[in-house]
Amino acid sequence: DVQLQASGGGLVQAGGSLRLSCTASEFTFSDYAIGWFRRAPGKEREHIACMRSGDGSTFYADSVKGRFTISSDSAKNTLNLQMNNLEPGDTAVYYCAAAIGLWASIRLDITARPSDYDYWGQGTLVTVSS
Repeated sequence: DVQLQASGGGLVQAGGSLRLSCTASEFTFSDYAIGWFRRAPGKEREHIACMRSGDGSTFYADSVKGRFTISSDSAKNTLNLQMNNLEPGDTAVYYCAAAIGLWASIRLDITARPSDYDYWGQGTLVTVSS
């Protein structure tokens, strides 16, 4: 079975940086999209970044655009999220996810819903102090 393992969360001061990683095991798909969600206390899950395998396009929520960067290392089967200039409002549990199939690889974008994704990591907590 496909498994996604997220890591890299922690406590950081406002203005600092963190790099989240998501390692995929048994991931043999060539058509897919990968993304990051977050859920802040008392709020709904937010789709913040994604990347498509079909054309390499990346998409970001307005809340993180210009501060976060999504990337992948296919050789290591790893998805990364570089988070810079963190703000207290970025405090949340962060989840990586994968959507499988041709549609996802060429059409999935930042408007995708959680139900568009097929596999989920367990979440990693990011806390940004002011």
